[in-house]
Amino acid sequence: MTHSDVAYQVMWNRLISIVEEQAQALVRTAFSTSVREAGDLSAGVYETDGHMLAQAVTGTPGHVNAMADAVAHFIRRIGRENIFEGDVYITNDPWEGTGHLHDITMVTPSFHNGKHVGFFACTAHVVDIGGRGLGADGASVYEEGIHIPILKFTERGVVDKTMVAMLRSNVREPDQLIGDIYALATCNEIGHRRLVEMMKEFAMDDLSGIASFILDNSRRATLERINALPRQSASGEMVIDGFDTPISLKVKVSIEQDRILSDFAGTSGLDKMGINVPLVYTKAYACYALKCAIAPEIPNNAASLAPFEITAPVNSIVNALHPAPVALRHIIGHFVPDTVYDALDKILPDLVPAEGAGCLCNFQVSLRPRTDAPAPKDAVRSEVLTFNSGGAGARPEHDGLNATAFPSGVMTMPIEATEHAGPVIIWRKELRPDSGGAGKQRGGLGQFMEVGAREGHEFDFQAMLDRVDHPARGRRGGHHGAPTTIAQDDGTPMRGKGKQFVAHGRRVLMAFPGGAGYGDAAKRDPELVKRDLSRGYISAESAAADYGLSADEIADVLAGVARGDAT
Repeated sequence: MTHSDVAYQVMWNRLISIVEEQAQALVRTAFSTSVREAGDLSAGVYETDGHMLAQAVTGTPGHVNAMADAVAHFIRRIGRENIFEGDVYITNDPWEGTGHLHDITMVTPSFHNGKHVGFFACTAHVVDIGGRGLGADGASVYEEGIHIPILKFTERGVVDKTMVAMLRSNVREPDQLIGDIYALATCNEIGHRRLVEMMKEFAMDDLSGIASFILDNSRRATLERINALPRQSASGEMVIDGFDTPISLKVKVSIEQDRILSDFAGTSGLDKMGINVPLVYTKAYACYALKCAIAPEIPNNAASLAPFEITAPVNSIVNALHPAPVALRHIIGHFVPDTVYDALDKILPDLVPAEGAGCLCNFQVSLRPRTDAPAPKDAVRSEVLTFNSGGAGARPEHDGLNATAFPSGVMTMPIEATEHAGPVIIWRKELRPDSGGAGKQRGGLGQFMEVGAREGHEFDFQAMLDRVDHPARGRRGGHHGAPTTIAQDDGTPMRGKGKQFVAHGRRVLMAFPGGAGYGDAAKRDPELVKRDLSRGYISAESAAADYGLSADEIADVLAGVARGDAT
């Protein structure tokens, strides 16, 4: 049956709704708080050759854009002759999945009337995968957890119980891990059921027609955008904290006929600690940055991603090969977009934002009964991972978003969900005044957090922070954002990365970084300055020093706050 373009457009929209339902099913059923509360996941549908046709809105670019390449690896490893109805495949391979062992990707072939018509895939970050735990302390990938090569988790509907037993015996939270794996498999099954319903409704035998329609239109629309740009090249670079020594990221962005090439030659080499990035993850975020800037409304699929070509020297920190340690690949990978934008701003001014916090402000707390004195009987061991965000960079026409993760899009986890996961206490979590860089458009604010444990517990604190020594840089005259700070409540300094012991009764005090400002602060609308002052986003000192507000104006605003005037 031949369908019209109108019918194909309806089907395309239906596919997008199907994968969004797939993702939401994962959010509802996952065991890990990183999935349930932070949305650290992805979901997508593919045609039989492994080309992604649609992705869920819910999820992260690092997952979905890396997963766009993953299904081809599954087809190659499993073999087409071994793909059966009722199968489910699994991996956490950093180089054939989404960049580190803590991400599990599952792929399910979809059959209709006995014929293989496509695949569903999804990825979720699991809290524990064994090994040293999530952190940069490993010297190789072998220390970072159990490796699951591309294998069949289920064959013709029968679960591999040997695999389940092996995985359970190698992780600290076996019920959580196996629960997440079943949630992943189930959300793929939901996508499959909705696809079959659609195919019956439109009398479809396969997906070849809709696949061609999606990919051809996406490719054409993306190439039109690229070919309307100036044929120019520019270089960008930035320096970030790294683990023990600073890391330099460098890229040359070249706009050419039918493609944009991003070449990371000159970037720092491999690090001895687990902050290295497989190329698939670098590619995911470089493509995301370019697509956001150039073709944001064109749906994300194999064809709209293909014109963005990414290269990097082998065993540079953004093209780490096995067995490099890669557990915290996001620490570096999340700075790839700002590096690309440093170059793109020189070709297309007044388009891209100022730098923001970049990587997520994550930490994992490994709690245990205190060892310096007898512990209460109810003290327990627990692993608690929490995702948090600094401020986003200001945009050419808008302020940066407060406590919002760009580029990852991962949500900040609520205090209640974090404290429910184990005997951890979040004593303080609030916006950080004056952390957003001043500018015509102000950078987004970071956060304060104060973390401790319930009575009777001590813990190891695995820090996964950056921007301690290298805050977000302003653009077009905007000011830098505030840097990250971290210390214990008794003044003991702490490092931005790595596992560090926190004794019974001690707390960890953190201030997450702010986004940078955009444009000359002297040109900011005075009414916006007064609004920020009244909301507590900036101090009276900043209102005067950075924005030139007079003492009388400041006094009027503060008097209005005291009266309870609306802000």
